[in-house]
Amino acid sequence: MVVAAVFFGLMGVFVKLGAEYFSSTELVFWRTLVGVVTLGAAALWRRERFSTPLLRYHVQRGLIGYASLLLYFYAIAHLPLSTAVTLNYTSPMFLALLSVALLRERLPKQALAGLALGFVGVVLLLRPTLSSEAWVAGLLGVGSGLLAGWSYLHVRELGRQGEPEWKVVFYFALISTLGGLLLMLFETWHPVTLENAWLLLGLGATATIAQLAMTRAYKVGRKLLAANLSYLTVVFSTLLGVGLWGDPLSAAGLAAMGLIIVSGMLASRR
Repeated sequence: MVVAAVFFGLMGVFVKLGAEYFSSTELVFWRTLVGVVTLGAAALWRRERFSTPLLRYHVQRGLIGYASLLLYFYAIAHLPLSTAVTLNYTSPMFLALLSVALLRERLPKQALAGLALGFVGVVLLLRPTLSSEAWVAGLLGVGSGLLAGWSYLHVRELGRQGEPEWKVVFYFALISTLGGLLLMLFETWHPVTLENAWLLLGLGATATIAQLAMTRAYKVGRKLLAANLSYLTVVFSTLLGVGLWGDPLSAAGLAAMGLIIVSGMLASRR
């Protein structure tokens, strides 16, 4: 999970650099296309079967996850890297709320306390954003966390049904790639050149490595420990944002990130 966190942070760097040449829709397309090719090739090599009786769940998860990824990449392109990543990592909070609203689950007191802390953190983190021209990106960043939490409900259901991890990741990448092709009918493709091709390769490679490392961590390790370690992505992204772009770090911003991280940890302890 530490490896996954490092590469998810690096993925954010490639998204931010790539936003100079490509739209968010294009970046998501290229990111997921690499996943389709690599996972598909690996499955063919192992002679895996692509058919599944759970296609409906895959489609629902894929569409919701794709929308979340679009919002996330847009937020990365228009906000400090640490802010965008932290807003996306509100997903455990929304997963807990959706579990109550849609599945009628009961949350323990510590999870409820965590949700309260988390929303305080979101308000603190968004305060400077809402008073600037980047307020739309801030709200879309929160939206990416909400949709990611909703997507994880479907991932959890697919896991309960015994669906292999590679199929969950593959179908998500496939549906997202097809969604990108559809949306690009209404946008203009930007040319891939020697100057920017390395950004797309870096984006696809870091995202794929991170996804595989995360999947492996949840498969062989303790899920709660893996979930808590995933928040290292916020730490690595913050360091990368400061080092590469000189992103400012205020005391209020650091406190907000801390509250959201603690909230996610508490919300996961169910």
